[in-house]
Amino acid sequence: MTEEALNKAFEEAVERVNNYTEPLPADFLLRLYAYYKIANKNYDNPGSRKPLINAFKANALFQARNITEREAKEKYIALVTSELKDE
Repeated sequence: MTEEALNKAFEEAVERVNNYTEPLPADFLLRLYAYYKIANKNYDNPGSRKPLINAFKANALFQARNITEREAKEKYIALVTSELKDE
């Protein structure tokens, strides 16, 4: 997949998640969070006001720390495709 096609597919997957109205499992959202942050080269600390949520987000980022931006986009797309089949 070309870089342009990957970026387009990634943006479409992000939009799909943003428009999804049903509740999503926390572990799914945490993986999406980590892949999104890495894909966008955003290495800022989690910004929740709740320390427990920050800890979960930081752990998700830590678990995905060894993947490239391209891999993060690919994993994000694959996760959305596999989990949001009905949309």
